[in-house]
Amino acid sequence: MRKTAEQIFLAGVKSVMPDQLIRSQVFLSEGILRICGDNYPLTNYHNIFILGAGKASALMAREMENLLGDYLKGGLIVTKKGHGCSLKLLECREAAHPVPDANSFAASEALLAMAKQTSENDLVICLLSGGASSLMADVPDDLTPDDLRQTNALLVTSGASIAEINTVRKHLSKLKGGQLAQAIFPAHCVSLILSDVVGDRLDVIASGPTTPDTTRFYDAYDVLHQYQLVDKLPVAVINRIKKGMAGEISDTPDAQHPCFARVKNYIIGNNRRALEAAARKGTELGFETIIVTDSLEGDYQTVARYLLEQIDSAQSEGKPVCLLFGGEPTVKVIGNGLGGRNQHMALYLATLIAGVSDIQAGLELAQQSDNNLTGLLKNLPSTITLLCAGTDGTDGPTDAAGAVVDADSLQEALKQGDIPQQYLDTSDSYRFFERYGGHILTGNTQTNVMDIIILLYNYSLKNK
Repeated sequence: MRKTAEQIFLAGVKSVMPDQLIRSQVFLSEGILRICGDNYPLTNYHNIFILGAGKASALMAREMENLLGDYLKGGLIVTKKGHGCSLKLLECREAAHPVPDANSFAASEALLAMAKQTSENDLVICLLSGGASSLMADVPDDLTPDDLRQTNALLVTSGASIAEINTVRKHLSKLKGGQLAQAIFPAHCVSLILSDVVGDRLDVIASGPTTPDTTRFYDAYDVLHQYQLVDKLPVAVINRIKKGMAGEISDTPDAQHPCFARVKNYIIGNNRRALEAAARKGTELGFETIIVTDSLEGDYQTVARYLLEQIDSAQSEGKPVCLLFGGEPTVKVIGNGLGGRNQHMALYLATLIAGVSDIQAGLELAQQSDNNLTGLLKNLPSTITLLCAGTDGTDGPTDAAGAVVDADSLQEALKQGDIPQQYLDTSDSYRFFERYGGHILTGNTQTNVMDIIILLYNYSLKNK
């Protein structure tokens, strides 16, 4: 069942490969570029440039380069280390993620400079995907690279949602929150976007560089206050946000800015598309397959309980069931362990479902976290397999996409007197799975549409 879950996951990932998405939605015929049904006669433009950022931007750029050929004047994309590919006409730079490095800052300044060099009759095609918020890390004049690195490191471990994190990032930038479109103006701008956020919000994906911003400096301050980061961040960061709140620094452009009259944004891939492909694979393998949601978010413990509660609502007589979920739960990092939200979620779920197989320690752990779970756990089928993995192939700062668990995942650890809860308490889920097995290792997929969670079970085997 673990291997089966992985097959279903990989089918979902394959369906959102950037080059395939572009080939299915972007066409060139007789000098007319057709994007998602809209026509762009290329003779209308003096020059065509490509600018991009994100984990999927390299493969997107290669496909656009193959499509446009000599129509292209040039361009630049920045992607995560290990996610690049060879390009003939465009420059591809690699940088660190999720905490930016010197390459991130240099590439972002180059992107901004190229954007500003365009003219009124040019067309700029922006290729954006998850990871761009960190990779496209420019440095405002009143901040330093270290200020931004410290801020990013604290934000991504705070438990804040990606929308909240990007609200702050947009106000510590000259590119995010619609400011790339502002820099490109008066040239025309078309963005092809892979969504890695719940609800496919254009102002959140990649921190919305070509989208009107709906957040203000005071929203950024509210996020920092909510997650108790105001006193932890560099003084220069807080001073900048306070100056923005006081009107001393211009806020990000909203929908009234004239630049957006020359911008068109297209979402060409998202989590729902991946779930639909995974569902087709699940059905092919003989499961009663149900896509429950593509909008998972919130604290991982709440999400874990929600996942298990869905079992009762999807019973199937004699046929195994595959429940599919997409989204991006959050984990507040505690301790100096190694892991990511998917591995952490998988290990937590393993401690819950362990009780179903009469591993008393698992049931005790569940009771400690939430006494109301006891009845739920006792009514679960005994054959549960859960896979939690990121479609980008890298969960947190690790080489694993995530992990797959079942009711037996804790047995070897418990036999050795090793306590799984300690790995959760120190955010060290990677080392648990490294030691006892369960990792999903795909390598860099070069795409990114959030996470997929797969729950497999057979109610007909309950209590056998």
